[in-house]
Amino acid sequence: MTLPLETIADLIGASLPAAACPPISGWSIDSRTVAPGDCFFALRGPTHDGHDFVAGVFERGAALAIVERPCDVRGLQLQVPDAAIALQSLGGGARRLWNGTVVGVTGSAGKTTTKDTIAALLATAIPTGRNLGNLNNHLGLPLSILRLDDKCRVAVLEMGMNHEGEIRDLASIAAPQIGVVTNVGWAHAENFEDGIAGIARAKSELIGALPPQGIAVLNADDEYVRGMAKLHPRRSILFGFASDAEVRAENVHLGPEGARFRALGVEFESPLAGRHGVSNVLAAISVAHAMGIAPETLHNAVKSLTPGKMRGERHLHNGITFIDDCYNANPEAMRSMLELLRDTPATRRVAVLGEMLELGREAGTLHRNIGRFAAEQGIDAVIGIRGAGRWMVDEAMAAGLSGGAASFFETPEEAGEFLKSYLKPGDVALFKGSRGVHVERALEAVLADESAALLVRQAG
Repeated sequence: MTLPLETIADLIGASLPAAACPPISGWSIDSRTVAPGDCFFALRGPTHDGHDFVAGVFERGAALAIVERPCDVRGLQLQVPDAAIALQSLGGGARRLWNGTVVGVTGSAGKTTTKDTIAALLATAIPTGRNLGNLNNHLGLPLSILRLDDKCRVAVLEMGMNHEGEIRDLASIAAPQIGVVTNVGWAHAENFEDGIAGIARAKSELIGALPPQGIAVLNADDEYVRGMAKLHPRRSILFGFASDAEVRAENVHLGPEGARFRALGVEFESPLAGRHGVSNVLAAISVAHAMGIAPETLHNAVKSLTPGKMRGERHLHNGITFIDDCYNANPEAMRSMLELLRDTPATRRVAVLGEMLELGREAGTLHRNIGRFAAEQGIDAVIGIRGAGRWMVDEAMAAGLSGGAASFFETPEEAGEFLKSYLKPGDVALFKGSRGVHVERALEAVLADESAALLVRQAG
């Protein structure tokens, strides 16, 4: 968005300086990304203070810096008590000046893929923006609003949370008219005393924040999400496989390379594999439907979708198929990907599973459940990585896997070295774990030759 200096100062409660500058259209919280004419927010973090980089951003051509204390450098500065709050105030104020529609997206799994899919489908008919990657927190969301192109009429904004109240705060900034909830799972359970019920309550804050004329788009296959319709007095659209879903997947055919299904009377082909992939697309079709876009116009857009980086990407190397879903993990997402692995033709199906973090007191049970589930799905080998990953291996063995088909390693690098000799042509190997475990390093170790490593770096 492009904002004049007077508006910026007014929205953040700063005194308007005597000096002037052209309207600002570029916004940054990272001094390394500042371009000429940008506004830089000097945020204070646990390891860095943005004020230390103000001189450098002006050298790079920044037009404005929002600071908490004056910096003795040549360049226009607006002083505020808290730069992070100023960013939120500016993002929220800019959103209210912008006469567009916001689609808010949250959920325990699949929200980034769903957000990107919604944006891709809406863009076939309406100029659409979105937050890049997972800039979905108290800093990334207002920054994403400010970075919307002035021509955008719709913004699809992912909203993440670790604690109760966070989505409510994000919704107060973004003011969504459409709210999408993908599912409720055990992610961040350690921060909720009442477990998954608390997580559901936190996710429902998005639906509670909708205006009376807003639309709730809810996963009919998740009992917690389905129940959120009670929080919204007006229109709710249920999507999924359930018989009463308004946007329902019918005649579903799942394969390793994607899915075919029928919804709203239209046949769709999607490269997003698995039931969870179909569910993500159904959410996007539902939002398009809510905005009056005819479903028959979406066929090519659905067919052209691509998995995000480390979100179900496939690589074929030396006759081995690698499924890279290393971006993050929770129990629900693990189950979905293990089902996908189960349904993928292969000589052997190998699950390389990293520890799932932030599960709190339920961590032991949830990891053991995944290990048993893997064995019950007929997965041929389970490789656990780090900490609680050992419980997955132990339970898989208790459920019938032999010791030679179940191994545990403390680091992804050690697992990768083992897999170099363990994996054979004809195998398919799934790599998945929480972000902090860096399961992708095991994959990189397997693909250690230069050409394969290049393939991994360039993917996505």
